[in-house]
Amino acid sequence: MIDGAVARKTNTVSELGSRLDTIADIVFTAVCLIKLLPVLDVPVWLYIWIAVIALIKSANIAAGYIRQKKLVAVHSVINKVTGGLLFVFPLTLTFIDLKYSAAVVCSAATIAAVHECYTITEKQ
Repeated sequence: MIDGAVARKTNTVSELGSRLDTIADIVFTAVCLIKLLPVLDVPVWLYIWIAVIALIKSANIAAGYIRQKKLVAVHSVINKVTGGLLFVFPLTLTFIDLKYSAAVVCSAATIAAVHECYTITEKQ
């Protein structure tokens, strides 16, 4: 989560690093979903919310590619916050009900996805 800040601070930012960061974020999210969803009693509304977020993120990737002819990754603070929340999410399940923990993570992810959409469509 801090690799981008370290790269900027040490002046070692690269296009490859940005792409690897995006790939790592996608893999991290997929692994969390694959490992957590089967062992949790997830309500249907939460599956729907996750699917909507995935659709928005997929549309963002497609729109970025169409507009800029390359894969566009938005490395915003809200995306990093969402990643942090997703990272601590399993730890909260012992003392916070799933629906509340998941609502916080999904709310941040929804805001991040919408912000990403705005950022991609505004860039030229």
